[in-house]
Amino acid sequence: MTQEEDIRNAVRVLREGGIILYPTDTVWGIGCDATNPEAVAKVYKMKQRDDSKALICLVDSDARLQRYVRQVPPVAWDLLDAAVDPMTIILDGAVNLAPNLIANDGSIAMRITREPFSHELCYRFQKALVSTSVNISGEPAAQNYCDIAPELLEQADYVCFARRQEHKPHKPSSIVKLGQDGQVTIIRK
Repeated sequence: MTQEEDIRNAVRVLREGGIILYPTDTVWGIGCDATNPEAVAKVYKMKQRDDSKALICLVDSDARLQRYVRQVPPVAWDLLDAAVDPMTIILDGAVNLAPNLIANDGSIAMRITREPFSHELCYRFQKALVSTSVNISGEPAAQNYCDIAPELLEQADYVCFARRQEHKPHKPSSIVKLGQDGQVTIIRK
């Protein structure tokens, strides 16, 4: 299967409200349309995760990030520009997303992916994509396709073919929370 076909299949499933498993700029992710509350609910159920714990969203560009946050503070752009490794930023004022994806305080965790496959997937989908690690909540994240538990493979509507043969260490992104007062809090290094 070509990457083009793989992405086309994944986008079709996402548009139908389905759940995909896909390689990201960090670990393998469980993905769905971040604007679809029913799809987001399926992800929480699949992970056996309390829906009070927010999920991360991936986007392909600065412009797309700005569609989902009322005001991106200048310090966010500075942090993203300075980041060497993938960085997720928690921003206040989430908009245009499924209500069950937004944290109780109105914030959302967003990351701009530069990894070729997930970037192209986000670009083709034209919306924010949920990106939470492939694992049951509390268990280790699937760094590679071979690490994915069989029951999670069975629950997905589509599993991407990209990078299935890969066997190398991957780690989750760093997470930084930006407060309304400009305060920067490191959640995960």
